[in-house]
Amino acid sequence: MKKNLLLLGMMVCSLATFAQTDEPQKQESWYFKLGGSYFMQTAATEFPTVGGNLPLSKVYQGGKLVSEESVTGSFGEGFRTGITAGYRFNARLGVEMGINYYNSNDKTMAQTVSDVPYIPASGSNGPVYNFKSVGQITAWDLSPSLVLFLGEHKGFEPYTKVGVLVPIHGDLEITTDAVAPVGVNPSTGAPIMANVHSVDQVKPNPTVGFMAALGTSYKLGQHISVYGELEYRNFTVHGKTKETTEFTVNGTDALASRNTSQIHTNYRDRLDVNSNNDLTNPNGIDTSRPKDELSSYVGISGLGLTLGLKYSL
Repeated sequence: MKKNLLLLGMMVCSLATFAQTDEPQKQESWYFKLGGSYFMQTAATEFPTVGGNLPLSKVYQGGKLVSEESVTGSFGEGFRTGITAGYRFNARLGVEMGINYYNSNDKTMAQTVSDVPYIPASGSNGPVYNFKSVGQITAWDLSPSLVLFLGEHKGFEPYTKVGVLVPIHGDLEITTDAVAPVGVNPSTGAPIMANVHSVDQVKPNPTVGFMAALGTSYKLGQHISVYGELEYRNFTVHGKTKETTEFTVNGTDALASRNTSQIHTNYRDRLDVNSNNDLTNPNGIDTSRPKDELSSYVGISGLGLTLGLKYSL
């Protein structure tokens, strides 16, 4: 997809040389744009493991697994608002720098549905219970780009641009609601079930993405125009740390009952006997330190339509 967009951009750029214009060549100038966008996801991938749960959607009936499927998707679907400053070197070439705020749609990352609250799952490491984990990404990013104007005709001025996306702040927030065992009844040995609610915030490592757009502006007055852009963007977010910010049991705050390894996580590219993880460390986990888990990636690929206003100095 990236290669196709780059080839399209090069073709459009070559045509720009022959484009006709109704007006004299424009001199150097500044302009500013304010717009809003809606993006649709373009590439669905399998979500990472969430709180030890694989990205699966499972359904149990009468204690038996009746369906199971992978949960896939992208956080590329959602709304974006932004402001952009642009500078034209001449009638054909310019540069832009945008700052944008993006809010993705909620995405189910893993879930289990059961018709009974507790099923001792034969051959598994624990009970089967109802839960659902939903993720949402919010982020600020910078978007420097190169703009090629194709000439103005009857108020319309089409253009194309290519650039990069540089996230500067944001996180992936994962909300999990479950009916889960929180202990054992000492008299009967039966599990004690409770409604558990938790919120985890995943902070990302630095990353860079790609964007390309085709657009046009339409002049309303000497300085004011409206514009529209069709934009494709593609980048992945690599988790750095995770922190549990909310944990309630039957509606009561129980975050203080969690130890450090249950609240904090450091993502690693590799786990071994020295990692603070009970699956690989023969000495078990040190609950006074953050837990080590394998790195996870989520995609933010989308195709969006932006509409807004442009003011030229």
